[in-house]
Amino acid sequence: MPFFPPAMLQYLTLSFRTFDIMSYNYLPLDKEFTDFTQVKNLLTFNQKVSITFTAHQKITACRQYLDNKLENNNEAFYGINTGFGFLQNVKIDASQLKQLQENLLRSHACGLGEQVPDDIVKLMLMLKIKSLSYGHSGVQIETVKRLLDMYNNEVLPIVYTQGSLGASGDLAPLSHLCLPLIGEGEVKYKEKVYPAAEILKIFNWNPISLQSKEGLALINGTQFMSAYGMYNLIKSERLLKWADAIAALSFDAFKCVATPINPLIHKVRPHTGQINVAANLRQWLNGSEIMLQEKQHVQDPYSFRCIPQVHGASNDAFNYILSVFIREINAVTDNPNVFPEEDLILSGGNFHGQPLAISLDFLSIAMSEIASISERRTYQLISGLRDLPAFLVKNPGLNSGFMIPQYTAAGIVSENKQLCTPSSVDTIPSSNNQEDHVSMGANAATKCKRIVDNVEKVLAIELLTATQALDFRRPAKTSPALELLAANFRKIVPFNSTDRILHHDMMAAINFLQQYSLD
Repeated sequence: MPFFPPAMLQYLTLSFRTFDIMSYNYLPLDKEFTDFTQVKNLLTFNQKVSITFTAHQKITACRQYLDNKLENNNEAFYGINTGFGFLQNVKIDASQLKQLQENLLRSHACGLGEQVPDDIVKLMLMLKIKSLSYGHSGVQIETVKRLLDMYNNEVLPIVYTQGSLGASGDLAPLSHLCLPLIGEGEVKYKEKVYPAAEILKIFNWNPISLQSKEGLALINGTQFMSAYGMYNLIKSERLLKWADAIAALSFDAFKCVATPINPLIHKVRPHTGQINVAANLRQWLNGSEIMLQEKQHVQDPYSFRCIPQVHGASNDAFNYILSVFIREINAVTDNPNVFPEEDLILSGGNFHGQPLAISLDFLSIAMSEIASISERRTYQLISGLRDLPAFLVKNPGLNSGFMIPQYTAAGIVSENKQLCTPSSVDTIPSSNNQEDHVSMGANAATKCKRIVDNVEKVLAIELLTATQALDFRRPAKTSPALELLAANFRKIVPFNSTDRILHHDMMAAINFLQQYSLD
């Protein structure tokens, strides 16, 4: 790396960060705060990643400190010149340190289950680079550069969903993530799976020769849980917006009274999420003819009347959980941590996933409730109440109409309830009882994704049902905003006059939720 005077280095670093943020071409990674918008943009705009000059300097300085420390000191440092876990007291000869680190990656690559989705693998790579960029992990700059090369060339390691206890770091999944550095394991490139050694030849990359501490720095950390968490939060944010919009459509389709969204009600119970959801509903329903019609009933079922309270609670939970994960992705989570300026190598427990496990369980519960109340609204809409035909179809009896989509939604909601059993309250000792309390955060992460994916399906069924119900209100109209939403949905799913295969309609509705922007 060329030498830059400190003042010039600071200028170049700041300029580099500013250019990258504004250009949308790269996400710069270093000790500076990475926020939620940047993570979303990374996937939305298919950005590449980089490290700043500051990060480069800190990484190289930390590695140099560690090399000097080992050369001039016979002290045992956990995982650097000792075994791991229960084998912590086994001193490793200096001539075997490289083999120790490579053995670590090989022996811990014990994942099973499904392959981790590509976007989550990309987040894992980015978050691992981010954590290493602080200069407290002792890795070589060449190792970080190779991780950057893999990300930026979309060489994505094959990682498996099962294997992590969410405590000593995400050991098994991170081992699979990092095996390609030494030319082992498998990677996906251009939708095809290759042995890592073959990809190294294609890109003319030499295998990384791991130095002391590097294997441990690579597989210690919470990047599996964190990547799943960020992915779940990105999707949950979008679904929470959809939940309000679809609920508003159902609200008018069921001819609900406007009283429950009056701001005075929410002013006297000032939960932030509740207030915001009520405001969202008022905005979606603004200008509705149906809303102004005289109603024969005084109150509506809770699934309509309590939308602000239920959706709002999930929104408040989301914001708390997001704060935990943003704090986590801006942290160093491997072990031990190296502090060159303080001349210290400290072994601790930053790899323990308990904050993430509890938060992921919380997100599972919060999002599951969005699906639960959505299914109840779907049920009310097909029940033949308030001048709507039974099962929202002409000639009910001859036609089953929307009877069975509600069954599907009910089955999915029940599945979510079972998946909401918390992972974070469980622990099974490992490593001969050295690792005697674990978070099970990896299980919390993967089942949370299943729940969030299920919520999307249930909301799609409600959208399908509410739009059908609204068409039975014609010629009366809902608000201009909801009329536009319904019209765009009708472009891909036509009105259901007689029985047809509704699986196709439901899949189209899911695709609509994924592709149509509410912003």
